[in-house]
Amino acid sequence: MTDLSVLFADLVRLEIELWDAIEGRLRAELGVGLGTAQTLAVVAAVEGCRVFDIVRELSITVGGASKTVDRLERHGLVTRRPHPNDRRSSVIALTRTGATTHANAQRLIAAVLETRIGGVLSDRALDQLHRSTTKLRAALAAG
Repeated sequence: MTDLSVLFADLVRLEIELWDAIEGRLRAELGVGLGTAQTLAVVAAVEGCRVFDIVRELSITVGGASKTVDRLERHGLVTRRPHPNDRRSSVIALTRTGATTHANAQRLIAAVLETRIGGVLSDRALDQLHRSTTKLRAALAAG
């Protein structure tokens, strides 16, 4: 049986190594980090995106998401407008520059992942890894 503490350490190191590889390419080629790319992806995917959607999708704090959106807005990647049904929140949308950055980042991320993961594991192994990861995340979310 696998030692769970060794598996945990391997998972953490794998995440760090993948993050660093992708982050390095994004910074070198687009001048943005992976956190920015991930946030732009959420804004692109969630219609009527609010800070809470970013919190939920990225598993980060409200404060962290708010600061990230503030930074992205300052850099002209997103805009905020009042939410039509909730005066306490704003709707976040990509600007034209944000949409271009998002598209370029997604292409670059896909290329790095194909090399680092897709080129290493079979389709069957990738499917199993995805199912297992999804199951583990759901169990953690359930408490």
